[in-house]
Amino acid sequence: MPPLDASTFTVGVLGPLAVGTADGPVEVAGARLRALLTRLAQSAGRPVAAESLAAAVWPEDGPADPASAVRSLVARLRRLLPPGAVASVPGGYRLEADPEAVDLLRFERLAAAGRRALRAGDPAARGLLAEALGLWRGPALADTPDALSAIAALEETRLAAVEDWAEAELASGAAAAAPLPALAEAAAAHPLRERLHALYFRALLAAGQGAEALARYDALRRRLADELGADPGPDLQAVHMRLLEPAPPKPARTRGNLRAPLTSFVGREPERAQIAAALGNARLVTLCGPGGVGKTRLATSAAASTAPPGGAWIAELAPVTDPEGVARAAAEAVGAFDTDPAERRAPAATLELLVEALAGRPALLVLDNCEHLIDAAADFADRLLGACPDLRILATSREPLAITGETVCHIGPLGSQAAQRLFADRAAAVRPGFTVDASNAADVAALCDRLDRLPLAIELAAAKLRTLDLPQVADRLGDRFLLLTGGSRTALPRHQTLRAVVAWSWDLLEPSERDLAESASVFAGGLSIDAAEWLGASLDTLTSLADKSILQSTGSGRFHMLETIREYGQERLAETGRLVKAHEAHAAYALELAEAAEPHLRGPDQIEWMRRLDAERGNLLAAFHFAVGGGDADTAVRLAAAMCIHWLYAGARPEVTGWLDAALAVPGPAPDESRVVVQGMAVINRMMCGTFQTDGIIEEFDAVVRAAAPYPDHPLLVLAEPLLLMFIDEHDGGFACIERRMAHPDPWVRSVLWMLRALLLEDRGEMTEMRVDLGRAASGFRDTGDRFGLYHALNWLAQIGLMFGDLEPAVAALEESIALQRELSPGAAAIQTRTILASALIREGRNDEAREALEAVIAEAEADRDHPSAGREALFAHLGLGDLARLEGRLEDAERHYTVADGLREDQWVIVPPQWTALMSRARIFTALARDDQEGARRLLAESFDAAHSALDMPVLAKVAIAAGSFAAAGGDDAAAAELLGVADELRGAPDRFDVDAAILERALRKRLGAEPFEAAARHGRALDRDAALARLERACKAREPDPEARRSRGASQLD
Repeated sequence: MPPLDASTFTVGVLGPLAVGTADGPVEVAGARLRALLTRLAQSAGRPVAAESLAAAVWPEDGPADPASAVRSLVARLRRLLPPGAVASVPGGYRLEADPEAVDLLRFERLAAAGRRALRAGDPAARGLLAEALGLWRGPALADTPDALSAIAALEETRLAAVEDWAEAELASGAAAAAPLPALAEAAAAHPLRERLHALYFRALLAAGQGAEALARYDALRRRLADELGADPGPDLQAVHMRLLEPAPPKPARTRGNLRAPLTSFVGREPERAQIAAALGNARLVTLCGPGGVGKTRLATSAAASTAPPGGAWIAELAPVTDPEGVARAAAEAVGAFDTDPAERRAPAATLELLVEALAGRPALLVLDNCEHLIDAAADFADRLLGACPDLRILATSREPLAITGETVCHIGPLGSQAAQRLFADRAAAVRPGFTVDASNAADVAALCDRLDRLPLAIELAAAKLRTLDLPQVADRLGDRFLLLTGGSRTALPRHQTLRAVVAWSWDLLEPSERDLAESASVFAGGLSIDAAEWLGASLDTLTSLADKSILQSTGSGRFHMLETIREYGQERLAETGRLVKAHEAHAAYALELAEAAEPHLRGPDQIEWMRRLDAERGNLLAAFHFAVGGGDADTAVRLAAAMCIHWLYAGARPEVTGWLDAALAVPGPAPDESRVVVQGMAVINRMMCGTFQTDGIIEEFDAVVRAAAPYPDHPLLVLAEPLLLMFIDEHDGGFACIERRMAHPDPWVRSVLWMLRALLLEDRGEMTEMRVDLGRAASGFRDTGDRFGLYHALNWLAQIGLMFGDLEPAVAALEESIALQRELSPGAAAIQTRTILASALIREGRNDEAREALEAVIAEAEADRDHPSAGREALFAHLGLGDLARLEGRLEDAERHYTVADGLREDQWVIVPPQWTALMSRARIFTALARDDQEGARRLLAESFDAAHSALDMPVLAKVAIAAGSFAAAGGDDAAAAELLGVADELRGAPDRFDVDAAILERALRKRLGAEPFEAAARHGRALDRDAALARLERACKAREPDPEARRSRGASQLD
């Protein structure tokens, strides 16, 4: 298939990994997946060997089988990316992406094209190189930090592009100061790079800082001599000669009023490139963003680097309070008034003078801080641009000017790396010697994140290092507005404290906007359009808050608020005594949403509501914790009860048990029905996570059943008693209990009951009847639209189908089950289903495919080892691999897998039922027999029977009977072996066409006994009733061991 173009699939590796699709950004979770995609992206469109991918993912201590581990990761990655994004090729994989869709490859193309244009004297070099450098968002290949050679090569290419861009800027004569910030930063990082320093000195000279350039040249000359024993090269010497030439006379008229920065400018390379490109295409560009995000500094930096020949000026509107003062402030900045003071001129005359000063030459005017005079600033910009065709305006505001021709650049917080660099730079200024290193990097990163990575907040926090240590600053961020004060004395008052910055934005809001902003400040998980309307706000008010940078749009109908702004909003609520009421309203919204969603989670629109609750997770949990902390038992219990099915479908987790127990512990009145639901789900979740003791959990479960009795119509509580009876293997009581409930009006409940009945039938070995009931359950779930119940029913149907030899429909059911699981939860591993599918492949003789599938299951379980079911899934996959190795005659490999599985059982003992012990011991019986270890096989046979019998699990006992038959055959008693195969059929309820060991044994017995004697012995076993069959199996498994002396004598005679 053709490669995916940049409109449908993009990958960014020039900074933290960023993936985009036509549906929006894709979150690639997990360091290994990110490293894998990063390495593939480096070679997009070209094959990458599996060995190379493994080295990128596991630079040290890689897996024992790298190819299988990579294969597993690729399978997981494919589920996150568009179809066909990762192709398999001989020996490896290829990312099917257009090179333009990968920022690294696009950067390399643009940088090369820019260099060619520079050498040819083409002015297009400036734009090409600026666009190339604008693609960098942080350190390259950040997700493969051990790829040192590739990172070094990319950094060299970036430095060369910086040098080429600086040379192109200087050659254009557009703005002397344009490349200075970038050159200063690069020169500091590379103190011996001659071309870089030569360009830096030229830029300083062009900016009128010849003396500074000479001093820096002299320092470099000494360093070269001291460290390299060398003199400056020809290029540096030529620049030195230019520095020594007399300075040209200063121009008679100033070309701007931009002030030279007093501190370094950190980060924002992509934004600067975006602004430069915007100013190349539009005459009005507005930088919009929240207060403290650094709009003014970014605007002045961008203006300095893009200033046209006619000059660049900044008009600071923050001190202006009169709308008529906008034109006057701009005229004063440009120097349009010659004699008369500005205040003596009418606004129309002021505009005329300004037009006269700016018309006829390309110029750039920065209108800084327009938000409080937004209408006047918009009108002024419109008039001035209409009268000055060569003028461009760069505005900063917390909302757009909203006039024709405006291009808006939304400025957000700094990237993580840039934020940390800014903190380190400003901290070193107040505490010399401060550096960010391995000992404090995590603390600095956490501090910057807590400050929303806002430059002003970071600078104010760094200034506190004059008197506080880093941990002390972090500890005091609980009240950031009290801590973050004391900015520069020369800054405007509203930039001297964090509180003043946010208050300035707040005071500009309309009353309805302020009300919504304050109400939204308690929404920890963001605000949807529905939530805003629930709060009584209009869509226009919500949109206005986004326009004014109080809310940030996520692009999916949701809005989030920076933590700094949230804290200010809550502070305002507290000051007016409304904070508790706001939290109560938030909790009421969450409760109403959860209770509205609950019935839909069992119906056809299940997916829509699952996604909605997923998006509101932060709000639902915040509301729940508020209710628990505030002693609101009604809300806490009802909310937990409404969320039970969602939490169940999302997968059992230990923290869910904690939430459920917390709800139950809140004193006070709550609906009894909801309280019992929470109690029951707490028991179920503990059972699924394995965090229980058997006696205690049965007692708890029994209490739930008694408490649920008054609510026979509740769709969950009606299932409590049959679930308990199934758990304690009370089969007769379970069937009777289910029969009494089959008239329940809810079709979903009836579907669950059919499935529970099928599982009880399995325990009794009635497989044909089980298959019928599973079909009813699957049909019911399909009709109700419950994917969760359907995929479970399909899994069981597939296993029964395999047992009856119906391979094709069983595989189709498994494949549908996997699709349903991934529809229910995108990216779901569906490990259990894939393990069953691998077993089907073994039965077909497709061993290599089965091995690949099981190894992938293990790799994914290891990657998600914190999940409660991960150990159990890996355990069964190792058992499958052990069986496969055993069947192929690789006994050492088989024993290795069995040992690993046994170790996982010990780690996960509380979640492994006795059936596992039976199956594990059964598997090892065959390896013991293969090694002629009769005594070991005898001991394992007894263990296997005891474990299976304790659970009264007939299908597992049937498997033990097959092992007992193999043991008998190994001892020469073929008739007993055939009889035990018949016993297995009786216990199971039908022959198992899926059990490879049974098929091998039957084939051997038919050959040795003959068809008729074999059938006669097997019929005898099948003719036994259940109790007699169990007794026969027990005798076979627990036959008295031979006398040790007799055994030694027999061994000696065999040796003779």
